[in-house]
Amino acid sequence: MQENARKIICQAHDYFINSGLTISAAESCTGGLICSYLTDIEGASLFFKGGIICYWTESKIEALGISPETIALHGAVSSETAIEMAERVRLLFGTDCSIATTGNLGPTTIEGKERGLVYIATSKKGLSKHKKLMLVGDRIENKVTTALAALEFITEGEFK
Repeated sequence: MQENARKIICQAHDYFINSGLTISAAESCTGGLICSYLTDIEGASLFFKGGIICYWTESKIEALGISPETIALHGAVSSETAIEMAERVRLLFGTDCSIATTGNLGPTTIEGKERGLVYIATSKKGLSKHKKLMLVGDRIENKVTTALAALEFITEGEFK
């Protein structure tokens, strides 16, 4: 593992241990990598309650309860869907905060949206925010970049 990745993972781990906050995750394009990173270091059971990988649009609707109207209006790859995913998984697991990812890692377009378009969303009791990424790597590089960016995103700004 690259040193920068290890640093980001350790910082996220320390953040949750020290803050006393719990977290859950809803992952689409990252396919469980965020959950894997959160549990790579001993002690994750103190703050990480669980996650859902909802890769198909139907799983977003059926497992998380994402509104079909949100997806119809904005698409599965959208900030609106990412925010709803984060809010729903936080409620589902009863955590203080949550993270969600949805995007198109490539190589083709999805919903007319170009390769490399990714949305990350976070939710914490009444506050949701999102971030848009435009990535240029291959699928694996984009997946890793998204998962690490998500961990950085949830431990910065209003959540501190």
